[in-house]
Amino acid sequence: MSLVQPKFTQENDEAVLTAIANAISLIQKQTGYGSVEITVHDGRVTQIERREKVRFETKSTAFKK
Repeated sequence: MSLVQPKFTQENDEAVLTAIANAISLIQKQTGYGSVEITVHDGRVTQIERREKVRFETKSTAFKK
């Protein structure tokens, strides 16, 4: 069984780092909190997921039994 090794180049590395930095920057500007998941295949970013949680505090006792 042989594995195909991707060719890593400085250009590739810079593109990956730029994509990661942009995703983090977007979270900082829009919500200030959250998480980022970056999927890399064959040395290139193929997907970036941004997650955030929204929590609601209820002061009402209408939902309590």
